[in-house]
Amino acid sequence: MYTQLIEAKKEQFDAAIEHFQKEMTRIRTGRATPALVEDVRVESYGVLTPLKQAANISIPEPRQILITPWDRALLPEIEKAIVAANLGVQPNNDGAAVRITLPALNEEQRRELVKVLGRRAEDARVAVRNVREEIWKAIQDAEKAGEISEDDKFSAKEALQEVVDRYNAKIEELRKQKEEEIMTV
Repeated sequence: MYTQLIEAKKEQFDAAIEHFQKEMTRIRTGRATPALVEDVRVESYGVLTPLKQAANISIPEPRQILITPWDRALLPEIEKAIVAANLGVQPNNDGAAVRITLPALNEEQRRELVKVLGRRAEDARVAVRNVREEIWKAIQDAEKAGEISEDDKFSAKEALQEVVDRYNAKIEELRKQKEEEIMTV
């Protein structure tokens, strides 16, 4: 019974990991990546649109992002949106595209990005804990209702903790990889 409950909530555990991975792509590492700007919202014909739907985003050089809008009339809006997104970069409009040159990260900036990464990893662990608490409450309710025995309850708790430990280990592994990427000069 409890294994089915854990399996049913596995999607929520996976969603926490996916969200963490998406958040990690938004953390700058000194190398250009489209993920840094692709979800920035740009006003396009009166509608806020993700930049990836309004322009082509490419990486012509390791520390440069080139944004070529489908409609050149959007260039000023793209510039405004990037500045408003507070990414710590300055866009340059050359009349045909917007270029973003990423400055080299100094040691202090790298350490600050590692702190941000740590906060995002903790948010992911909290999400996993919240799912664990939902499952544990359901297990306790099942025991109170007489659907499972006390021994089954404790077996379920151990099985649940094994699953939670696996997901936390995955979060930590991803965090360490990203930290190494950030700290690499």
